[in-house]
Amino acid sequence: MTGNRTTPRAEDGARIPGPAVAPVPALRGWLGLMAALAASVVAVLGFRYAGEGEPGAVDARIQAVVDGVEPPWRYLARALDVLGEPVGAALLMAAVVTGCLLLRRPRGAVFAVVGVALAVGAATLLKHLVGRTIHGEGNLSYPSGHTAFATSLALVVAMLVTGHRGRTGAGPGPDRGPGPGGPAAALLPLAVALAAGAAMGWAQVALGAHYPTDVLGGWCTALAVVPVTARLVDRAADIARRDGS
Repeated sequence: MTGNRTTPRAEDGARIPGPAVAPVPALRGWLGLMAALAASVVAVLGFRYAGEGEPGAVDARIQAVVDGVEPPWRYLARALDVLGEPVGAALLMAAVVTGCLLLRRPRGAVFAVVGVALAVGAATLLKHLVGRTIHGEGNLSYPSGHTAFATSLALVVAMLVTGHRGRTGAGPGPDRGPGPGGPAAALLPLAVALAAGAAMGWAQVALGAHYPTDVLGGWCTALAVVPVTARLVDRAADIARRDGS
C-alpha cells in the first residue's frame, strides 16, 4: 500500500471525498420531518390568509403586546431589521462564505448561498401567490422575507457545524468530522433556527412591518427549504466529482 490518496469511488457505499453539507441519517430524519411539517404550516397559513389585509385574531392579540415598543427595545428591533436589509444581509452572507472558504469547505459556501437564496426566493414568490397585505395595497406581507433570511442563514450555519460529519468523518485533513451526531446534535439546528427566527420575527412585529403569522410563515419557509437544499447540493457536487474522476 502506498501513501497516495485513495481514488474517489462511488460504488460499494464509498463516500466521495469532500465536506458534505447534508446531515447524517439521524439528523436527516429529524430535519426531514421538520421540513415536511414546516411546509404544511406554510401552506395552511397561506390558504387561510390569502388575499386578506387585516390581522387575524391571534395576530391582534400578539400585536397588542409587541407592536410599538419603546426605546431602548425599539433600537434593538431596528438593528435586527437592518440585518435583513440588502446591505446587512450581504455582509452576513459574505462573512459566512468567507469562513467556509477559509476552512476549505467550498461546498459549504455553495450551500450557504444557494440555501439562503432559495429560502428568500420562496418567501418572495409566496408573497405574490398569497397576496396578503399590511398597511394598504401593495405591501405584501406573507411570509416575512426578513424572518426567512435570518432563519435560513442560522440553519445553514448550524447544519454546517453538525450536518457534514457523517459522510466524511473517516476522511483525512479538514474533511474529517467530529464524530456521529447524537440527540443534542439533532436538536441544535432547530434550536439555532428558532432563536434566529424568533429574534428577527419579534423585530418585524415590533416595528409593525409584519403580522405575527407572517413571521411564522417566514420561519417555516426556511425550515422547509434549507434541509432539501443541503441534499441537492451534496448530490450535485458528488455527481460532478464522479463525472470528473
